Amino acid sequence: MQDIHMEQTAVLALLLAAVFALLAPAPQRLLQNALHRRPAGICAAPVLFTAIFSIASAIAGAGSLRLTLLLLAYTTAPVVCAYVQGAGPVSRPSGLDFITILLLWLPLEFAAGASLIPRPAQGFLHSVAYGIAILLGLIIFLGFRSFPGLQFNLPRHARDYWLPITGFVIAAPVLAVVGIVLDFIPSPHTPTQSAGRMISTAGLIFAGTALPEEILFRSLIQNLLMLRFGASARTLLAAAFIFGCAHLDNGPQPLPNWRYMILATIAGVAYGAVFRKASTVLSSATLHMLVDWTKHFIF
Repeated sequence: MQDIHMEQTAVLALLLAAVFALLAPAPQRLLQNALHRRPAGICAAPVLFTAIFSIASAIAGAGSLRLTLLLLAYTTAPVVCAYVQGAGPVSRPSGLDFITILLLWLPLEFAAGASLIPRPAQGFLHSVAYGIAILLGLIIFLGFRSFPGLQFNLPRHARDYWLPITGFVIAAPVLAVVGIVLDFIPSPHTPTQSAGRMISTAGLIFAGTALPEEILFRSLIQNLLMLRFGASARTLLAAAFIFGCAHLDNGPQPLPNWRYMILATIAGVAYGAVFRKASTVLSSATLHMLVDWTKHFIF
């Protein structure tokens, strides 16, 4: 059992390492040069990611031909949408680019294929599929289509460090008051967990929730909306509303969870504002982590 757990951790660590590696300029240039010179190379991505998922499902004891074919279809559809449009760099997204994002996002949002996976393996394989989706999104929009403004890079300015703190100081009290009024969260209390647990949880929230969601909702959705319709308050609010709606199917309250939607929309405005002012998505991801961490330990 311990060996299986270690193998699962290794798979997730590999996917996470690949995501973080792409933050560096050299791997990004290598990826872009390779895909721009040979656009057909992106067709290897569905095969590679399906192989990774098949290995992960075998480790979890959930491997099946139907599940493998479903993952192959899931990874192929957005690649086809990108490939028919051609390799970048591209400055203005098309309707197919937005469809590509939906093809990456919605199957995960609605847990497509969950009935094919034994319940004990669902959490692990969902995390693997989530990592694959983020990596595939980066390959398509950062490498193949090469849109500007994704801000998937390391911090470049001093403001990248203080913007998340400023955003937290402004947004946290608003979210706390609205959350209590809506009966979404209880009154605050002092933390009961150890300092080590609280620190490690911050890293897990950042890597497992905050950064992947910020890549999807800010680097991709908000950024492409701004490229298509302009960097205005309307596109910021639209992206925040989409982010809020993504939480309608989240518990623990009855579904559709409109309380969570309202809180997530407000939070999305804060995350999006930080994203617009920073030079890296890591800034909005840090604010996202601080908000989720506070909700987890203080409320």
